[in-house]
Amino acid sequence: MTARTPPVPVAPAPALLQATFEAAGEGMLLCAEAGHTVLLANAAARRLVPGTSPGEAVGAPFPGPGADSFRCEHEGRSLYGMRRALDGGHYAWFIRDETEQTRHIAHTEFLAEAGWRLSASLHVGRVMRTTVELAAARIADTAMVVLPPRRHRSGWIRLLPGRAVEEGTLPERLLADVPGLTEALDGFPPIPSRWLDPAQAPGWLLPADLGPVGALLVTPLPGNAEPAGALILARHGASRGFRDEDEALARVFAARAGAAISAATLYQEQADTADVLKADLLPPELPVIDGFELAGSHQLRIGGDFYDVFGPAGDSTDTIIALGDVCGTGPEAAVLTGKVRQTLRALRLVRAEPEAILRVLNDVLLQAGRRSRFVTMVVGSVRRVEQGRVRLELATGGHPAPLVLRGDGHVEEVPAKGALIGVVPLTDIRPAAVELAPGELCLLYSDGLTEARGGPSGREQFGEQRLRRALGDCAGMPGAAVVERLSQIVSDWLHGNQSDDIAMLAVRAPARTPLSLRGGGVPEQSPYLIAARRGDRRLRARS
Repeated sequence: MTARTPPVPVAPAPALLQATFEAAGEGMLLCAEAGHTVLLANAAARRLVPGTSPGEAVGAPFPGPGADSFRCEHEGRSLYGMRRALDGGHYAWFIRDETEQTRHIAHTEFLAEAGWRLSASLHVGRVMRTTVELAAARIADTAMVVLPPRRHRSGWIRLLPGRAVEEGTLPERLLADVPGLTEALDGFPPIPSRWLDPAQAPGWLLPADLGPVGALLVTPLPGNAEPAGALILARHGASRGFRDEDEALARVFAARAGAAISAATLYQEQADTADVLKADLLPPELPVIDGFELAGSHQLRIGGDFYDVFGPAGDSTDTIIALGDVCGTGPEAAVLTGKVRQTLRALRLVRAEPEAILRVLNDVLLQAGRRSRFVTMVVGSVRRVEQGRVRLELATGGHPAPLVLRGDGHVEEVPAKGALIGVVPLTDIRPAAVELAPGELCLLYSDGLTEARGGPSGREQFGEQRLRRALGDCAGMPGAAVVERLSQIVSDWLHGNQSDDIAMLAVRAPARTPLSLRGGGVPEQSPYLIAARRGDRRLRARS
């Protein structure tokens, strides 16, 4: 063993100088250049650097000769020292305890990091994962988040030392195995963090192979008006525990994590509700009906345009088609869209005439008393007639007239007229009938198609004339191919610009199969005929 150097005898300091040193708030050492020996050390210096006393050589944590300052961890404290040269071969060290300041800076940086990481996602699972990752990295060795029970089960996520994140659910009855956990999940009355005896931890909380647990802490995760869950923290090692400042940091962190989990949960609930409502607003899968083809395309913000197809019902053998445009967008338009579609479904059961359907629908909307919201619509009945032809009877209410594509590429407008639906009592509806020869097509569309702004200037409307030319170039194509081609042309016209809702519904009389191909199997494999049979199934992915 190396023998300790005996202290150098030091002459007593004058009483006034000694009193001044002792009264100083920060640690002070007066040292001699010769031998770097401590001459005077006040009480603050002796507290910050135990073992420092007059006559002792200047040692750790003080650096060697030539250094003017230092910053280090010593005896569990963060120290900063500054050296000043004095006359007469002396110098002084001024020592400041920066432990609280350093801890405060570290906590502030941690909470700032936690804030932006927790707010980076509105997915409940990701927010819970981020919570346990942050807590296990900065506050504890093990972190676990337990959610309030739903349908008698609680979701949880846990991060253990040296392992991947685990997650699962547990029965509600097991929550009582952890003292204070049920109260933290109930959230009322507000409770503080609760220290637990590690011996009280059930087997499902911490695996036995982790070794001894020094401390357990259960902290509530406060949410928005209701608890978001509970945070369980553990430190491993028989002698390790949580300090008061650790608990305070855990509570502040838990408040932020609880707010993030609560926001993500609320968003998930709203998204689930929106999905349920949206499912009833999306266009239906078009049925496959013998005698004619149906194809549709729907590009929209929920609540605007829609189309529907209703198969034969009751004594009627006709198929009813409808395409409409509700005034405005957003939730109010979505509500009106749902009301209109439900009314159409009900009317289909008792009426088959398009004109009568429009009149009754107009009366229903007028009785609702909301004339600031109106609907434009085309309603038609479709049936197969002799020689493979298809007959449509169409009635419109303030909507663009349907277009008919003839076999030679000529495009005609159906001469149906009518006023807006839901504004005034309908006194003038002029329906029209049209027949489609094999291979010909009738297109119902919303005004978002012709009003799409783009082109070279980015502000020019696509217009009805361009639509007619584009439709004329589709002569001979199946209905699915026609709506796909028109969708692509309009998309190219927009050049990525925002557009109004766009809906299209096409009815086509199937083309006759050439005699030279009958029985050869080629038409059955033709992609055009396959697309025609399937209607709009390939296009529904665009909705």
